[in-house]
Amino acid sequence: MKRSIRVHRSRRAAVAVALGSVLALTATACGDDGSGSAGDKGNEGSGKGTITFWDNNGGVRTDIWKQIIADFEKQSPDIKVKYVGIPAASAQSKYDTAIQGGGLPDVGGVGTAMLAEVAVQGALEPLDSRLAKSSLNGKLNQNLVDSSRSAGGGDKLYQIPTSSNNGTLWYRTDLFKNAGLDAPTTWAKFYEAADKLTDQAKNEFGFTIRGGEGSIAPALDAAYSQSGITSFWNGDKTTVNDPRNVAALERFVALYKKDTPSADVNNDFTKMVAQWDSGTIGMLSHNLGSYQDHLKALGADKFRGLPNPTQADGTRVQISNPVDGLSLFKPGKNKAAAWKFIEFALSHEENSKFNESAGQIPANTEAAQDAWIQQAEPTRLAAQALNGEDTKIVQLPYYLPDWNTISKSDNEPNFQKVLLGKLTAKEFLDTLADQLNKAQADWKAHH
Repeated sequence: MKRSIRVHRSRRAAVAVALGSVLALTATACGDDGSGSAGDKGNEGSGKGTITFWDNNGGVRTDIWKQIIADFEKQSPDIKVKYVGIPAASAQSKYDTAIQGGGLPDVGGVGTAMLAEVAVQGALEPLDSRLAKSSLNGKLNQNLVDSSRSAGGGDKLYQIPTSSNNGTLWYRTDLFKNAGLDAPTTWAKFYEAADKLTDQAKNEFGFTIRGGEGSIAPALDAAYSQSGITSFWNGDKTTVNDPRNVAALERFVALYKKDTPSADVNNDFTKMVAQWDSGTIGMLSHNLGSYQDHLKALGADKFRGLPNPTQADGTRVQISNPVDGLSLFKPGKNKAAAWKFIEFALSHEENSKFNESAGQIPANTEAAQDAWIQQAEPTRLAAQALNGEDTKIVQLPYYLPDWNTISKSDNEPNFQKVLLGKLTAKEFLDTLADQLNKAQADWKAHH
């Protein structure tokens, strides 16, 4: 609860910045390490010297970023990059603290889920003009650029996308073959498989549902994907509680305890993935990030990863997945050098190298054609789905400063109540819609 209170306070400060109010921020003495606070406008610098880079998934991505940094320093010997690895779970609070007290980096990893809160406090440099003049112009996946722009508020680009995950339905090919089932490419085939593969007496289940931390996005993905609604907003009101979404979510959550283990109500992604890898569960909806776990646990011949199911006519509707990317910080004293680093990291070879390591979809369109992605079927199919002509992407409102609070601390417990039968799908979505409509109205009033 303390975290929730702190987030709300920081967001009130963010709104004050958006209104043009002056934050009481104390700028510290700055060198080429970009150690300023959000009130410091910084400057272009010499294009040489030392820059500081914050990795927002430190530990997991440390090795690959250090390789990219070594490549960059070899190409640009006049620039040195100071690497700082920050665990993903504490990245948001680290940025919040630096915005208010000083110590922001020159360049850092900022995912779309936190982009709006960082941007609205005046900490980020708009990147539209830099990208327009860059060798990267025209070489980045437009869907990802659109998601980055939308997450920052829709007017300016505050993040250059590096990669995207994608919703993936992992399924046990051995179990499907034994049951005589087709691949779960459509929702009808998904529900058929969930029923047919379940034998509770043998502790065998067709599906594992995410009921714990991180449950809201998969639930919304299932709702919109089935309903076929392609926009999160209808005017100033959200479509999240449209009757078609309500019906879709009702069908999805009805799987709980019927075709899923009862323990799923507490599943975060770690528990869910471990359970699927070690048991006899037919399907798991996660993302590309768990591919290596499945490979180690099951072997390549026992599972496949497909994009989430389509409607009967092949139309694919999916919510916007979080896009990871790099941002340039406004207080930086050497923005020219920091931008060179961003350009290098997003180049064909380096972006390909990063995403092969991460198992994600490259933002660089040339990198997306490389051999490794053609050989990694789940990633290749996910990339095709993301760019498919029949794919409609519902942009989640990451730009709302209260999005994280609404989608996590406010409604994850409510989703568990839906699974347990203590709250209906309609009541859950109506509550979520009311909160989102108020947040949208507040954002529009101050934007």
